[in-house]
Amino acid sequence: MSNTREQGEAPAAAPVVQVPAYWEEAKIELMKRDRIMKKLIPQFGDLHLVGHSDPFTTLARSLVGQQITPKAADAAWKKLLLACPKCTPAQVIKAGAEQLAACGLSKRKTEYILDLADHFKAKRVHASQWGEMDDEAVIAELVQIRGIGRWTAEMFLIFNLLRPNVLPLDDPGLIQGISVNYFSGEPVSRSDAREVSANWEPWRTVATWYLWRSLDPAAADAAPGASAGTVK
Repeated sequence: MSNTREQGEAPAAAPVVQVPAYWEEAKIELMKRDRIMKKLIPQFGDLHLVGHSDPFTTLARSLVGQQITPKAADAAWKKLLLACPKCTPAQVIKAGAEQLAACGLSKRKTEYILDLADHFKAKRVHASQWGEMDDEAVIAELVQIRGIGRWTAEMFLIFNLLRPNVLPLDDPGLIQGISVNYFSGEPVSRSDAREVSANWEPWRTVATWYLWRSLDPAAADAAPGASAGTVK
């Protein structure tokens, strides 16, 4: 979910870096418990997950990036920010379907973005309460929005709410990371992934992030496997 701002774009839509408070403790615990993490974590020094603070922007960016390449997603996102510099629900609704489509969004994604904006503007989601709700309760609310499936909701838990113990089993990057690092590249089932991850609790988010990084060292603040987002 990397947003590189071009000159003239409003800073309001830029991500705000947040370092998870639990990160150092999680690293120490994972390296104590897991021989793969003991080798993997030191390779990335002081790098850490980069959080994004605005719920609406985070979810809108996820919808834009579904099932297209990161390059295409970045291009569409930059165009959307030019059309809606503040990237607020009201601004997106005011822009309307025609202007959003001109940003390179498909008809379906345009509908998804407008539905997301409508949910926020009409307060049919309780974004101000998500910080106090448990993971499954947040997921249950998010998947009521068109275009948001469990994978997208889990990415939101990781990158916006900075939840420490998310295991996104639908994410191909996680499964591939487990395959490469724990099974010498052999195919991995969801059951295998759960078994490996049992040793990571309550820091499954952190372990997942390091496995992503092991596959793509440059991806500091983006979720791999954007095409895994289940849409409705």
